[in-house]
Amino acid sequence: MGARPVSTDTLSEVLRAVRLKGAVFFDVEASAPWVAEALPAKAIASAILPDSEHVMEYHVVTSGSCWASIIGGDMAAVQLLAGDVVAFPQGDAHVMSSAPGMRGEPGPDMSAAEHGVPILLDLDGGGAERTHLVCGFLGCDSRPFNPLLEALPPILHIRSSGTAHNSWLKEFTRFAVLEVHEKRMGGGGILSKLGELMFAEVVRRYVESLPDESRGWLGGLRDRTVGRALNLMHAEPTRAWTLDQLAREAGLSRSSFAERFSGFTGMPPMQYLQKWRLQIAASRLVEGSAGIAAIAADVGYESEAAFSRAFKRVIGVSPAEWRNSKVAPRL
Repeated sequence: MGARPVSTDTLSEVLRAVRLKGAVFFDVEASAPWVAEALPAKAIASAILPDSEHVMEYHVVTSGSCWASIIGGDMAAVQLLAGDVVAFPQGDAHVMSSAPGMRGEPGPDMSAAEHGVPILLDLDGGGAERTHLVCGFLGCDSRPFNPLLEALPPILHIRSSGTAHNSWLKEFTRFAVLEVHEKRMGGGGILSKLGELMFAEVVRRYVESLPDESRGWLGGLRDRTVGRALNLMHAEPTRAWTLDQLAREAGLSRSSFAERFSGFTGMPPMQYLQKWRLQIAASRLVEGSAGIAAIAADVGYESEAAFSRAFKRVIGVSPAEWRNSKVAPRL
C-alpha cells in the first residue's frame, strides 16, 4: 500500500485531546566534566504540572555536545550535538553528561519552579569544553487513551539536519534563550507554549523519519489506508461510523480493512473509535462545566446511561467520579 506524509491534523487532534501543556524551563550552562541526573518525571510531576497525569522532560542542545542515557535501561547512551533535541516520552529517570557512563546526584531542585520563571543552572566542571542546554517539561493525559504516548520510544532523539527542516528548531532555541536571559513579562507562559510547539514538531519529524514498513500507531498514520481511516475518525469522532463505511473510505474490503487496521493499532477499528471518543469526553469533563448528558451527546452516544456504562467499563470509574477526582485538587 505504501506510505504517505503523516497528517498533521491527526497529530494536532491527539495533542489537543490529551491536553499537552508545557512547564518550567531550565537554562543550563555546563563545562566538562559535568553530569546532571534527572529523577523519574512522576517523582517531580506534582511540583511542575500537578494537573497532568504524565510528565516528560526534554533537552535542546544549543551549543557544544553531551550524552543522554536512561538509568537502568539497556539502551546505549546517545550522543547529542548542537541543534539536537532529546526527549524522554515515558518519563524515565535519565542522565545528561559530558561523557557516557557518568552518574551524579538525583535532581533537579524544583523549589524555584513555584515561581514560574526559568531556572538558571551552572554546572562548572572547570574544563574548557562548554555546553549549553535549554530544558523543559511537558505534561499530558495518559488515560483513558493516549495513542501517541503509547507509541513513542523511551528516548526520542532528533538530530540537527543542517537543512531548512531544522530552521524552526533553531529559531525555537534562539527565542527561548532570549526569553530566559531577558526575563520579560509573561516569559514563563511564552516558554511553555514554545515547548508545546517544539514537541509537536519533534514528533512530526520523528514520524516522518520512520521506515515505510514501520508498524504501530505511528506507522498507521503513514499507511495510506489506515491513515485515511484514522484521519476520518479523528476529524469526525462523533459521526456514526460503521466498519463498512470506514472500509469503503479506505478502499478495502471489510475484512481486509479490519485486519490491516488491527495490525497497525493493535485493536479493531470500532474499539479504537470508542476509546478515542472516551478520551475526548474525559478531557471535556475536566476542562469544562458541561453536564454529563451534553458531553455524552457531543461524543456520539445516544444516551447518558449508555455513555456512563461505556466510560466506567473502560476507565473503571463513572464520569462524575472522574470529574471529581480531577477537579477537586484545584479547589
